[in-house]
Amino acid sequence: MRKILGFFIVVAVVILAVYHALIYYDNNFRYGRMRETPAVRPYEEPLLVKEAGLVPINGGEAIFRATAGTDIQSPFDLTQPAAIDRGKAVYLIYCAQCHGHNYDGKGTVGQSFAPLPTDLRSAKVQDSPAGVLFKNVSYGIPDGRQPPLHATITVDDRWRVVAYVKSLGTRE
Repeated sequence: MRKILGFFIVVAVVILAVYHALIYYDNNFRYGRMRETPAVRPYEEPLLVKEAGLVPINGGEAIFRATAGTDIQSPFDLTQPAAIDRGKAVYLIYCAQCHGHNYDGKGTVGQSFAPLPTDLRSAKVQDSPAGVLFKNVSYGIPDGRQPPLHATITVDDRWRVVAYVKSLGTRE
């Protein structure tokens, strides 16, 4: 019985010694344990104050979403060769997989859709105002397969894609 009691006393002394060693380590060494990591105490430093004007309080995507497509105007000339070239590059990255390299809606990914993606050289697309096409690219087409790309493509690049699509002309 004394051996068992002696064993538990030794275990208790070892546990207390380890506990005090860890507390000593935490309090006296440069690299403490978990309580010293920035993830545990992120708010002990004062929060940074943002400069005025960094967060928009008007304009932005909300204006485009709320405005009718026929009333939205491009911020630059959609016939500029530089805009059309950049629009082609963006089209090949984000649009060609569905609409295809021939713009006929028969891209590799688009083949799995029902209905197929729109033929971008159709009269329906080419006769649409640029603002309507911009909204379709940005926010998708209701009851269609066009995904909203407003979070993926910048505003100017969406306009450039519209410039490129409009430059294709109607299929004959």
